[in-house]
Amino acid sequence: MKHLTYFIIFFSSINLFGQVNYSGFIDKYPIELSADINTSGNSYGVYVYTAYDDPIVLEGNLQKGKLIFFEKNSKGNKSASMTFEKFNLDSESIEGIWKDLKNGKELKITLSKKNEIGDGIIQKTSIGDRYFRIVADDQNVSEIKIFQKKTDKLIQKLKVDCQFRGVHCISTGDYNFDGITDFSIFESSYAGPNTSSLYFLYNPKTKKYFESGFSGTSLEFDAKRKRIIETNQCCAGSSVTTAEYKVIKNKMILEKERCFKWSEKKQELIERKVSECR
Repeated sequence: MKHLTYFIIFFSSINLFGQVNYSGFIDKYPIELSADINTSGNSYGVYVYTAYDDPIVLEGNLQKGKLIFFEKNSKGNKSASMTFEKFNLDSESIEGIWKDLKNGKELKITLSKKNEIGDGIIQKTSIGDRYFRIVADDQNVSEIKIFQKKTDKLIQKLKVDCQFRGVHCISTGDYNFDGITDFSIFESSYAGPNTSSLYFLYNPKTKKYFESGFSGTSLEFDAKRKRIIETNQCCAGSSVTTAEYKVIKNKMILEKERCFKWSEKKQELIERKVSECR
């Protein structure tokens, strides 16, 4: 009998202590910074030099009032740090030090809180000469804005209704396997590890993105096989369905489905008829 050993990965949502947005300077260079401060102390952020608008990803932590972020190079090694000795989420302005970890060079950081985010919150992901901002409240994203780097020219606006995840809302990938990078936005999380996203494909003729209509639970994209894999788990992992799709003319076409049920006797997931998972 065919069976599947299934490893359940538990995803925890980003539990924010605060989402903050600042504008200001590193030395004399204008920047904009957005950050997600986590209740556990782990913090994530992104900043841009406003002359270039190329997102620089930050990872760090907040401990006993000291907030420190690290930048990483292309090899994943820490290359620079941002340190704020007396960070207070409620402060209208903060000061800190940017440091090059290779040569030790230090520059002063001066930032003021942006209470009104008219253009939206910068996302950590960008594509080529374009970068993303999202318009959101504490719970939901209502709009995606796509800008041209350096000029800040607004290229496109897209209305959405998605869960807010700070600077982590946007992801990229080649979702229709045409060799062109597309983007997606996290839509919602459900029971267990199940999630959904909205997928936007790039039209090289119009040079704009359009919503694909791709739908499904926890979709994964196999670039090598050019297939979309859907995984739907319920009942605390005791029932799992998978589906495989090919893409024809930007449409998801179902090729096969599989059903797996937990066997108390064998202590593993066993393949069953698809109808048993419905």
